[in-house]
Amino acid sequence: MIRLLPLSGDVTPAIRALGWDWAVEDACAAYVAREAVQLSEAEAEALLEAADTLYEMLVQAIPDPIPDDLLQLLAIPANLWAAVRHSWNDERHWHLYGRFDLAATPEGIKLLEFNADTATGLPETAVVQWASLVAAGQADEERQANGLFEGLQGQFSEWLALNPDLDNNLLLVHLPGSPEDETNCAILAEAALAAGFASAHVCSADAMQVSVAGDERGVWAHVEPEQWQRFGFLFKLVPWEILATEEPELTAELTQLLLSRDVIIANPAYTLLFQSKGILAWLWQVFPHHPLLLEASLQPLNGHHVRKPVLGREGQNVTELKSGGQEGTAVAGEFAQQPAVYQRWAELPTDPQARRYQAGVFWAGEACALGFRRDAAFITNLSEFVPHVLQ
Repeated sequence: MIRLLPLSGDVTPAIRALGWDWAVEDACAAYVAREAVQLSEAEAEALLEAADTLYEMLVQAIPDPIPDDLLQLLAIPANLWAAVRHSWNDERHWHLYGRFDLAATPEGIKLLEFNADTATGLPETAVVQWASLVAAGQADEERQANGLFEGLQGQFSEWLALNPDLDNNLLLVHLPGSPEDETNCAILAEAALAAGFASAHVCSADAMQVSVAGDERGVWAHVEPEQWQRFGFLFKLVPWEILATEEPELTAELTQLLLSRDVIIANPAYTLLFQSKGILAWLWQVFPHHPLLLEASLQPLNGHHVRKPVLGREGQNVTELKSGGQEGTAVAGEFAQQPAVYQRWAELPTDPQARRYQAGVFWAGEACALGFRRDAAFITNLSEFVPHVLQ
């Protein structure tokens, strides 16, 4: 049973006092719970250690060289294969961060999935949940497992050091019309500047210009009136598979620039190996019955399980399948035509109001921060964010 600590106070003044005025957005503050999950240090450490172990397993599970069969199994678009393989084989293509979604089940901690490419939740985890403790008079760094900003800063420093030949200006792009994504990019921009980047410019993806011709070759953005700037580093909060399917020409141009080292992109294309939910079935083959894994397959399972689109997002088209094979709860969405992975049902911990809690563990070089989502429904992706406090 989840243990909760009531929190009082408005987080907005605390966020402003921390100097994060730009993080006070409805998209990341309005749905933060006025309660905190109470964890022991041992419980928090177990979640962090699970994420580190799972990341090592993911890396070990990828064969070298990467076979076509695996790329097909993971449903990775063919026009990304070259970028995936190139980035996997060159360590200068640095994986900045991702978020493990974990379930603390009665049988132990289990992996639900890994958001390796475009994980959001940065402002809630790095800023708002800490400000919640400040507002409640609980401000003590030892009372929260929350080193996300420091982890991101370290990852940006490493990425910069691995690519000294590139112009050290960073462009961060997000999907148009998404204040939530813009705020996530703002967190990353702050971490990049703290890590030593000369500049970090945030804009919508449709404001980015890409050229593969002559003196204009590279990635550009309009940073001031009548001033364009070329960027050696690009972070895109746009999923690789969406680029590949909806913008094949742009994908081809970015791949060309990637291969010729005119630009380097994060998160790298190889993170799609981990982002694809097909990796859940692959991990079960490579590490059968591992205590951190739920049984998963590309074929339906016996007993209680769920069906997930391989490249689905935000819990869309996830369907509960009961022991007799009949469908239970289902979430509508845009990914019903995708191939599916089947995963054993996981019992999430609940509170006295029967709300389910899913742990999000951010990885940035190592596991570095916790946060929770809760909902009465069995999908907690777009639910209330709950801070945590260590007892």
